[in-house]
Amino acid sequence: MGRAATKPPVTIRPFVAADEARVLELLGASLGGGPAGRRPPEFFRWKHFANPFGPSFMLVAEAEGRLIGLRAFMRWRFRAGTRSLQAVRAVDTATHPDYQGMGVFSRLTREALEALTGQVELVFNTPNDASRPGYLKLGWRDVGRVPVAVRARRPLRLALGLRGTGDRIAARPAVQAESAGRVLERADEVARLLARLHVPEDRLSTPRDLAYLRWRYGAAPLLDYAAVVEEEAGCLRGLAIFRVRPRQGSWESTVAEVLVPPEDPGTVRRLLGRVTEAARVDHLTLHRRGGPPAAATMVRAGFLPAPGGIGFVVKPLRPAIWPDPTMLGSWALTLGDLEVF
Repeated sequence: MGRAATKPPVTIRPFVAADEARVLELLGASLGGGPAGRRPPEFFRWKHFANPFGPSFMLVAEAEGRLIGLRAFMRWRFRAGTRSLQAVRAVDTATHPDYQGMGVFSRLTREALEALTGQVELVFNTPNDASRPGYLKLGWRDVGRVPVAVRARRPLRLALGLRGTGDRIAARPAVQAESAGRVLERADEVARLLARLHVPEDRLSTPRDLAYLRWRYGAAPLLDYAAVVEEEAGCLRGLAIFRVRPRQGSWESTVAEVLVPPEDPGTVRRLLGRVTEAARVDHLTLHRRGGPPAAATMVRAGFLPAPGGIGFVVKPLRPAIWPDPTMLGSWALTLGDLEVF
């Protein structure tokens, strides 16, 4: 009789610090090295405990004396104008291969949502096509696909990589730009730039302050975020943050943030040009913003709409949230919000 038929007793409980080593072993066995390529303790601690929005909510599952499951929800916050929305992002979901098919994921999810109800208003994440049906079955809502724009620098290599027919991936290209952490040391200038950014009144966006940017991009172990700036009279006029990463046999510059005050498309174009020249990658990606002016700015910078997009799902934990988080038009997102890390 198989393990799924015998169903050994499973215990669900909160994560404690002593679980760290076994959790990292479980994540490696279930999910591999992840976006960073490996999972050292410092990456786990940065992600789940240094977050300025608060420590992650995590449950573990145990059976037969083994730690067999993890469900982690990273604290997040969104705003629309002056209104604030407490949220969590579903991340680091793992069930040991020996115990898959036993309902561990579903049970962890249900117990986590019960515990989080009343604490947060929304759960969100970006599941792949294989895992999306499981989330929808558990009550998540499919918001749609967040549009992405691509600038191809080596179209043939990009096409071959997407088809899985290219040669072995080349060595990582050098990045001719300062680290994001170094640029974010310019605290007063960055703070003044952030104060001039537009905050949508009728769409949900991540509140970007210096503490958030330093955690998300400056202190992130292994991810190697870089930044380029546009200056005028010795002051920051704009800032773009990106990282070079492998993507399906090619090298990509993922543009996580373009921080520019409104009505300044020229600065946006110049920043994207500097990102393009910073590394000899095969292509670049960024979130394709809506509206004719933004679309025209991206086209002039060489970015064109890409097919598909990033799948985005949410689960409201209270009724009557405004703007409606189940509608794609209610969101003002960046690749930094959506990137799996």
